[in-house]
Amino acid sequence: MTVARTNHDFAALLAHCRRFADAHAAPDGSAPTCVRGLSVVRALDPGALQVAVQRPVIAMLLQGRKRVTTPGASFEYVAGEAMVVSADIPTVSQITRASAAAPYYALVMEFDPAILRELIHVVADRPREARTVRVEPIAAEVTDAALRLVRLLDQPEALAVLGEGLLRELHYWLLTGVHGPAISALGVVDSHAERIGRAIEILRREFRRRIQVDELAKSAGMSEAAFHRHFRSITTLSPLQFQKQLRLIEARRLMLSEGAEIMQAAHAVGYASVPQFTREYGRMFDISPGRDIRYQGTGLGSHGDEMAG
Repeated sequence: MTVARTNHDFAALLAHCRRFADAHAAPDGSAPTCVRGLSVVRALDPGALQVAVQRPVIAMLLQGRKRVTTPGASFEYVAGEAMVVSADIPTVSQITRASAAAPYYALVMEFDPAILRELIHVVADRPREARTVRVEPIAAEVTDAALRLVRLLDQPEALAVLGEGLLRELHYWLLTGVHGPAISALGVVDSHAERIGRAIEILRREFRRRIQVDELAKSAGMSEAAFHRHFRSITTLSPLQFQKQLRLIEARRLMLSEGAEIMQAAHAVGYASVPQFTREYGRMFDISPGRDIRYQGTGLGSHGDEMAG
């Protein structure tokens, strides 16, 4: 594509995402679409630090600026760049440029392992430099496919017929681009990433209960020693640390979004001891639950959970 065409497509993609987000964004800025795994994020001002255990996604930044820190890396990315997270890893992020006049917008897509498995042959024999988190300019082909997909958001009949093909095309261009080697690991059947992914789904789904490591290792088809090694290699956390972060993130959501009391939130996510919950909350978010609730109420903010983008 020519530079002029690429710039035109990017401007059109921003315009469509802006219109959708302005009409559908929830109070937290997220605007899920009816396309599986696809959403738009909007922010009207720079935000507080956000803590999350991130799912594998691509976040295409369309307007504004964001700083992201992961274990071993810290960077900012700007409009026209995409961040790919190819493993479930902890992230700390902050929107650093946004205003009512020029809001922050990002288009976020969770990777579909089924589509990746179908397309994995396209990168099977390519050199592999698989970084877990990578920021690069959005490729022209990705912009084009994303634009054609979001254009259909207000055309449900056309989306029902064409949406799956466009979602597949978007995955294809990402697999064949600079992000391909890292993304492709998500689609390799019985790879370490795919096996650990099975255990992660159990942790995400059942994080409130006490889960034994041998249960997780069995779900991954690994010995406990191998499971521990590969889990930490992929997520940078131990299984216990991963579960703890999921619990604390959910507890914060319950307190700040649903008005739960500290004790209620602690017990709801599986803590028997409120003092233990308070200590671990403070270590993760660098603020006590009570102060976090008060700061949120005054609009000062602190740390929180969000999706990528």
